[in-house]
Amino acid sequence: MRGSVPTPSSSAQFFQRLDASHAALVHTLERRCFSLPWTEEQCRAAFAQPAFAAFGLFRGPELLAYISVYHALDELEILNLAVTPEERRKGFGRGLLDAALQVARKMGMQKALLEVRVGNHAAIALYRSCGFRQIGVRPRYYADSGEDALIYACSLQK
Repeated sequence: MRGSVPTPSSSAQFFQRLDASHAALVHTLERRCFSLPWTEEQCRAAFAQPAFAAFGLFRGPELLAYISVYHALDELEILNLAVTPEERRKGFGRGLLDAALQVARKMGMQKALLEVRVGNHAAIALYRSCGFRQIGVRPRYYADSGEDALIYACSLQK
C-alpha cells in the first residue's frame, strides 16, 4: 500500500503492510524508540492474533516507522506507533497515523481508540491534531514507571 505517507521524491521510501517476517525489524525499531520495547517474541506473537495488523514505512530494507492496530468489531485500537527520532522530526508519525485511519475507514470501522502515557506530550499533540479526544484514564497503567495511560478516541465517520 502506497500513498498517504509523505514520501520525498529523492528517496525510496514506501509504505506496506507488515507480517510476522518483519518481527525482527519491528523489534529493532522498538528498541530505538521506547524505554520498554516489545521483545522480538512479543512482536512475532502479535502477528499471530487474527485481528492484528501493522503497517510500516521503509527506506530500502530499513523500517523507519510502524503502527500496529487491533481490529475489534467496528473499532480500531492503536497499540503502538513507533517512529525513529529522525523521521519524527519530518512528520512521518502524522502520515503513518493518517494512513492507518484511512485504511480503518475503508474497512467500515466507526471509531479508533488508543492509549498514551500521560507524560508523552509529543504523542498527545499528534493524536489531538488527528482528531482524537481524551475519553478516560487508566491509573498506573504502565508497570515500568507507574504512569497513567490516557485513553483517546476518534470517530472515523466523515
